[in-house]
Amino acid sequence: MKFENSLTFAQLQDQNDPLAEFRTRFHFPTFHNPNPVYFTGNSLGLQPKKAAAYIQEELDAWAKYGVEGHFLAKRPWFSYHENLTEMASKVVGAKPIEVVVTHSLTTNLHLLMASFYRPSGNRVKILCEEKAFPSDQYALASQVAFHGLPSNALVEVGPRIGEHLIREEDILQKIAELGEELALVMIGGVNYYTGQYFDLQKITRAGHAVGAIVGFDLAHAAGNVNLALHDWGVDFAAWCGYKYLNSSPGGVSGMFVHEKHAYNKELPRFAGWWGHNKEIRFQMEAGFEPIPGAEGWQLSNAPVLGMAAHLAALEIFDEAGMERIGQKRDLLTAYLAFLIEDVSARNQEKCAFEIITPKDPKQRGAQLSILAKGQARQLFDRLIDFGVIADWREPNVIRIAPAPLYNSFEDCYRFAQFLEQAIH
Repeated sequence: MKFENSLTFAQLQDQNDPLAEFRTRFHFPTFHNPNPVYFTGNSLGLQPKKAAAYIQEELDAWAKYGVEGHFLAKRPWFSYHENLTEMASKVVGAKPIEVVVTHSLTTNLHLLMASFYRPSGNRVKILCEEKAFPSDQYALASQVAFHGLPSNALVEVGPRIGEHLIREEDILQKIAELGEELALVMIGGVNYYTGQYFDLQKITRAGHAVGAIVGFDLAHAAGNVNLALHDWGVDFAAWCGYKYLNSSPGGVSGMFVHEKHAYNKELPRFAGWWGHNKEIRFQMEAGFEPIPGAEGWQLSNAPVLGMAAHLAALEIFDEAGMERIGQKRDLLTAYLAFLIEDVSARNQEKCAFEIITPKDPKQRGAQLSILAKGQARQLFDRLIDFGVIADWREPNVIRIAPAPLYNSFEDCYRFAQFLEQAIH
């Protein structure tokens, strides 16, 4: 498609957008501007309008039934997470037995690594990407320390000198180089800083070829890029519900464990009673019997209020479908990149922009990381004054995320107009 930097072009695309109606399903913040450009779905997604009603249903059930809400509520709390499983599995390309929604993201990563990071003999190392999200770095380093291993058991692969992105061949080469020393590959599916989407299938194959377990943090990938975790043979993964999945600040997290591990009761794990055989759970007897599949990694009672918000969001994803979401994502992100490059080309003398996110749609999702050369933080602050809600990362990167469910082509056009005004 030939893009144009014009309001007419943007509005025409919105008129022909099969997902345009979904924009009306969300609340847009108006705390400092009645018509904001909200481009921070990669940090916190917008609130689905149904979320309040779904949460209120559970508050009403709590008031009416008390503890009996576990069995008498419209959606019984005892099995509430089961309302989410099939829809969540479609988002990440998994079978229902491989997915459960529970806890929070880093909690789930620790629970999964307790089972799948089992250093032994010479096979002790973890491979992750350089400049991973800090929570991942802390979690991985603490796992290494927990096992009494030196800090160099955590190996990072990063961009080459003078480059922003990590080359795929460098990741695969590092996996091969570590070989029999490698116990676990644990990489963020989409890098939070650059927006680079790694080839998870190739990484999985390479890790398995040297005998390692492969897992991913999909915080910036779930609900954003098209995933096929089951088909790719990924061992485990976890993701949050509050970024592209629009399911409340600090909301519930998804967990994936491949079907090949579903019935392995010998896998060590940190157990809790919600992961115990649900048929005999209330007999309160000693001896943990894990539920087959991802449900066996649950610990405590379902966090129902958070799951209610997640239900409202997942219903939207299920109706829209990840295939259509992906099609709009690629077009919307490409249009936004075109506009930014157009503004940059015409304003080189005052402020230039370099998009460090990959140009190839197969290597990115709905995120563009813009390196601002010239005005940096002051420019970002002016964008905020115009009503742009974006996100700043030191030292001079503006992250923007055109989320296809609620962002429009006109949002992209308005952002470009504000960007040019902010320069001047």
